[in-house]
Amino acid sequence: MRIGASLRSAYPIADGRRGARWMIERAAAARAAGLHSLFVGDHHAVGVAYYQNTPMLGRLLAEWGDRPAGALFLLPLWNPVLVAEQVGTLASIAEGPFIMQVALGDGRQQFASVGADIKRRPSTFEANLDIIRRLLAGEAVSAEYPLAIDSVRIAPLPPEPVTIWIGAAADAAIDRAARMGDGWLCGPEAPAAAAAERLAYYVKACEAIGRQPGVLAIRRDIHVGADDADADRVAGPIIGAGYRGMAPDTPIVGGPETVAARFLELGAAGYTDVIVRHLADDQDEVLASFERLTAVQRLIA
Repeated sequence: MRIGASLRSAYPIADGRRGARWMIERAAAARAAGLHSLFVGDHHAVGVAYYQNTPMLGRLLAEWGDRPAGALFLLPLWNPVLVAEQVGTLASIAEGPFIMQVALGDGRQQFASVGADIKRRPSTFEANLDIIRRLLAGEAVSAEYPLAIDSVRIAPLPPEPVTIWIGAAADAAIDRAARMGDGWLCGPEAPAAAAAERLAYYVKACEAIGRQPGVLAIRRDIHVGADDADADRVAGPIIGAGYRGMAPDTPIVGGPETVAARFLELGAAGYTDVIVRHLADDQDEVLASFERLTAVQRLIA
């Protein structure tokens, strides 16, 4: 089982440089902990400082080295030519493999803020992903939907093929992930039983169309304490306040042994990758949790 990190991008702060510095420090901590992959997210018009994926990841790659890295793109919100150009550039900056995470996105305010039609999310997603794949492969692409383009090419092209993980929860979206993705990403909100059911559904969806399942990844929001009591000291009040609307036992919180055991349960269910996001606000606590992930990986190995 591989452990990666998805860095939090939203910070309710007045000093924009502070949040950026925190993200840079967290990327360096993830590298020092020996984590396998590094990601940033994608949201728009959220009302607080949200560090946008392309420029932020470009900076974070300087801290990361040659391990896999990537960004989430909520495809119906984007011009597909722009995404392909951004990915081609980021993949050229990266020293290692580039992974593009993609998903439908949600929220009427978010869609309205960029002039996207939320009612056409599935069709726009599929059309955009097809255009992006072809552009990244070096093709001259023409299309009529969701925008009219004629023999468009991009450069630079990625130095090696980009892997695409599709985030999906509903059955129709998981079917789409099986059909169009190189891997599937289960969201952080799914309790253990639901996460196992969604994985089984994805595997069956792949089998039904004669495709081998790719990467089976799940995001988990976590805090690793010195021991279980220390972890509860930090994370207990956050979860008790209704963290992101999740069931209290969905985030993974505990000392290294407890966290390793929870990760191994996900591995036993079939997941190949756990992508962690830290739920604490305090930067020192987050950096300490990153450091303890080194022990978690040793216990898993």
